[in-house]
Amino acid sequence: MNNRPVEAVIFVGIQGSGKTTFYKERFFETHLRVSRDMLKTRQRQNVILSACLAAGQPFVVDDTNATKARRAELIAPARAAGFRVVGFYFRTTLGDAIRRNRQRPPNRVVPAAGVGGTFKRLEPPSRPEGFDELQVVEIAPDGRFTLSEWAGAEPPPKP
Repeated sequence: MNNRPVEAVIFVGIQGSGKTTFYKERFFETHLRVSRDMLKTRQRQNVILSACLAAGQPFVVDDTNATKARRAELIAPARAAGFRVVGFYFRTTLGDAIRRNRQRPPNRVVPAAGVGGTFKRLEPPSRPEGFDELQVVEIAPDGRFTLSEWAGAEPPPKP
């Protein structure tokens, strides 16, 4: 029997930073994806999150989660339900994110102003928010993801 706590994974990053691709590569087989892109409303997202918490289902919140306040709405109930909370901060430049965003299928492209607005609102995460583990995800020049432990001392990337 596995006594490890169930994981609640929270992605933090602007549109075009690689969150959904990373989910597909790392969590598709083990964690339910909770995404407002798919569910369309925060209410639907919250219904699915509540079901995951009640059922002890590992999940990933694949959304920008740009502010500490939004992350707190996710972290508090997950911790109260006994989940291990893991954060992944998708660090990228605004220019790189806008370039990748333009490569999406037309129905999934976010206007550049929307990506820029999220970039301006983005508050880098920190362990004291309630994360048990916090990793930085970046996209290397060869397109692969690189991971490192988040120190939390550096400012967000410049545009």
